[in-house]
Amino acid sequence: MKYLPLIIILSLILFVIVMIVIDSNRFVVRTYTITTDKISSDKKLMFLSDLHNKDYGHDNRKLLLRIKSLNPDYVLIGGDIMTAYPGADFTPAVKFTKAVHKDFKLIYAEGNHEYRAGLYPDFYGTMHDDYINALKEDGIDISVNTHEDILDDLRVYSLSIEHKYYRRLKLYPMRDDYIESLLGKPSEDKYNILLAHNPDYFEKYAKWGADLSLGGHVHGGVVRIPFSKGVISPMWKFFPKYDGGLFNEYGKKLIVSRGLGMHTIHMRLFNPAEIVMINLKKA
Repeated sequence: MKYLPLIIILSLILFVIVMIVIDSNRFVVRTYTITTDKISSDKKLMFLSDLHNKDYGHDNRKLLLRIKSLNPDYVLIGGDIMTAYPGADFTPAVKFTKAVHKDFKLIYAEGNHEYRAGLYPDFYGTMHDDYINALKEDGIDISVNTHEDILDDLRVYSLSIEHKYYRRLKLYPMRDDYIESLLGKPSEDKYNILLAHNPDYFEKYAKWGADLSLGGHVHGGVVRIPFSKGVISPMWKFFPKYDGGLFNEYGKKLIVSRGLGMHTIHMRLFNPAEIVMINLKKA
């Protein structure tokens, strides 16, 4: 009994280490159902975000097989599939995106890493152009502040915001007309989906007119308190409000992916990576 407290502490430490290894190398599928009268038929969408060059098996075989088995009508990519780091190998990101594109139609909106790589060429060299050109070999374009109509009655907007809106520790204020200045007004007769990497500005997205905003970036809070919130975001914000899941606010909806990979804080605990499936149901 003398050593019981020590045994308990060491057992807990070992348990946490094991769970970090497991949760940092697995993914799950989470499905959300949204009903709307703005569509004429049911749709099945897949949302992928924040791979950060991660591999699940050789050339992401495990991940790609699961994606194929889910058979979405369309794949929406929310950015940060690659990682902007000088000298980083983005081959896993390119191979993964090309493999998804081979089987499914997709829209790829940039995250802060794709944006950052192009913003600072003196620091990242030719990384941005090399990555873009590698994707273009298979006809894949990264959408930047554009929109595309898909599946009859969906309009998908790909929002790219300035680097100042990704500052760590502090949320930089966004003016009310900022999104409209980039994207114009939303459609009045289609269901508007906004690919917006940073979920912190959900209020602005909703007021602009996005019926459904899709974000990532937060990685689920990296470490999650079981049955509760994520602890910290890559922007060093504790207990981020929009950490993962479905949020209903301002009369609109937001789904935040917990991401597929890791960056800044290279671990996950009680927070496996995820594929997001969205079932849009006709009301």
